[in-house]
Amino acid sequence: MSGIDAAAPRWRGVVGAVSVVALGGAAWAWDGVNDPLARFLVAAAVVVLTAHLLGALFQRFGQPQVVGEVVGGLLLGPSALGLLWPAGQQWLFTDPVRQGLGSAADLGLVVFMFLVGCRIRPEELRVRSGALLGLGVGSLLVPFLGGTALALLVGDRLASGTRPAAEAVFLGLALSVTALPVLARILAELRLTDHPNGQLAIGAAALGDGVGWGALTVLLALAGGGHAGGAPLTVAALVVLLPAVRYGLRPALAALVDWAERQPASRTGQLLSVLLAGLLGLAALTQWLGLHPVVGALLFGAATPGGHPAVRRICRQLEGFTTAVLLPLFFVGIGLRTSAGAVLGDPAGWLLLLAVLAVAVGGKLLGAVLGTSAAGLPRSEGLRLGVLMNCRGVTELVVITVGHRAGLVNDLGATVLVLMAVLTTAATAPAHRLLERRAAARPGAIGRFRRWPGWAR
Repeated sequence: MSGIDAAAPRWRGVVGAVSVVALGGAAWAWDGVNDPLARFLVAAAVVVLTAHLLGALFQRFGQPQVVGEVVGGLLLGPSALGLLWPAGQQWLFTDPVRQGLGSAADLGLVVFMFLVGCRIRPEELRVRSGALLGLGVGSLLVPFLGGTALALLVGDRLASGTRPAAEAVFLGLALSVTALPVLARILAELRLTDHPNGQLAIGAAALGDGVGWGALTVLLALAGGGHAGGAPLTVAALVVLLPAVRYGLRPALAALVDWAERQPASRTGQLLSVLLAGLLGLAALTQWLGLHPVVGALLFGAATPGGHPAVRRICRQLEGFTTAVLLPLFFVGIGLRTSAGAVLGDPAGWLLLLAVLAVAVGGKLLGAVLGTSAAGLPRSEGLRLGVLMNCRGVTELVVITVGHRAGLVNDLGATVLVLMAVLTTAATAPAHRLLERRAAARPGAIGRFRRWPGWAR
């Protein structure tokens, strides 16, 4: 009875929100309102409500909330709403509304990548054990090589074919991604956060994020998509920017955070203002240099002392609004550009999707098994770790968006990669639970892992 009582307010809130949106839409349609702000707000309300309803539904089936939110964005795009009711989708998402949603989504993306960067602690990426290095390198290198080879084989099916080397490297990077924030959520749901497997997976994902984003930044610079003079100036600016962030910005932010913590009641708001201004400024700079605003946001986050109590408080404030409102707008932006019918309605599209899935999943599993086996772990442990490393989540969607805007992947390729990201993320927790049940028949496996001398917490 208590569960029903606890759920009642939530569902009353959902019904109330649906009613408000329905009444607003009815009034809009009846009066023929054409005010751009009103249309934007109604569309944003529909997006946020759909994302949270799907997120709550997927959570009831043991999935991370973000999987439902991404599916909600896809359902509002041509894959579902545009297919079943094209006039309704065009009425809801006019060109001005799409532009407004895109701008809000870009802001949410920048803040989200700042939060991701705050979780990456460069000093903690030092190798704590052979298993961490083996898992990190294996789960990154094998799918990268497989994706690069696949891109060279399929030619211009997933990309334009004008820059085959850069496009092949991008596909390899896209298939080697592991989403650190979503992985942390899944580990918490599986109660593995403090387990050696969970600690290894988090450390390897952080290592992979650092290497992968660094490689993607260099690739964008070499691709020469900038507005500030092309590839040479972009590469030169990157060579100057990285040391400036490491040796100039990072100490300055550490001193600023220490200053704010001495009087947290009065200075936390000032710290928040300075961090947001610096974040947006560096994101704007990297966008102008032709990289991408998320590169500047990630660098700013990595330079911020994320373990500091003051920064943790600010991150909690930013995370609530970002994940509740801004990220769903990013997901619907992806959904509006993704047409699953273009892939699933064509036998060649099915083959491409299956090939990408095989390389992405198989590369992670093989790389994890090879890397951890070289460090002395049993293959069964490597397999379970490989399943966890297959979680791609929001990070993969960000990488796809960056590559699509830079022209490193075409519409079909972006759609295939989005479907791959959703499927692999959704399969992570169920696949790990299945392997755990099979491992339960061998009760000595976990004990052997804990006694393995190469593991050091």
